[in-house]
Amino acid sequence: MQWQQVLAFMLAVTPLTLIPGTSFTLVTQKVIAGSRRDGVLVACGTVCGLLVHATFAVLGLSALVMTSARTLTVVKILGAAYLIWLGVATWRSARRSPESTHRGRRRSLEPACRGRRRMPWAELGGFGQGLWSNVLNPRASSVYLTLVPHFLTPSRPVAPQIAALAIAHVVIVLVWLLLWASVVAAAREVLDTSWFRRGISRLAGAVLIALGVRTATAR
Repeated sequence: MQWQQVLAFMLAVTPLTLIPGTSFTLVTQKVIAGSRRDGVLVACGTVCGLLVHATFAVLGLSALVMTSARTLTVVKILGAAYLIWLGVATWRSARRSPESTHRGRRRSLEPACRGRRRMPWAELGGFGQGLWSNVLNPRASSVYLTLVPHFLTPSRPVAPQIAALAIAHVVIVLVWLLLWASVVAAAREVLDTSWFRRGISRLAGAVLIALGVRTATAR
């Protein structure tokens, strides 16, 4: 496809990318709780989720989700439940965070890997949280159904065009999240105190719960 179309798509999707959401919150919490590497894992999981949505769009599955009220409701409920669970677990992790060593703190602040209640993707940690938060987000799939079609040429094969736009989308999201992870990591060196870590974990948990409620109630 023409580079002008890709550039126009990047300009259109950039404001949507910069709006703080689930991935932004997860990156912040993971870097504060552990290290920049944890934030990078969330970013990688997020962009993999975007590739899943792009694949669904090519196969027509996203259209089925967005046009079927029942299917969309199921996706919304699953996504909302996951975000709320993740938010509650993140909030609770602020209370049990040990102060002995950095390694011990990182283990305790991985809510998906601790406790009796485990998700099927619990062992994936930050990557899994970033991936599933994006895959189960109807708003992410709507980008490929409401925005992407405006930049496609009907007379040409659709799959290569969606692939090109998806790669551009991945680049923007990855650059933004990695840049934000670096900023948070630099700030963490100055603000690395127990009350600050607990405060960030509780704030991140509250934001995730709010995002889950918004996902469940959005029309």
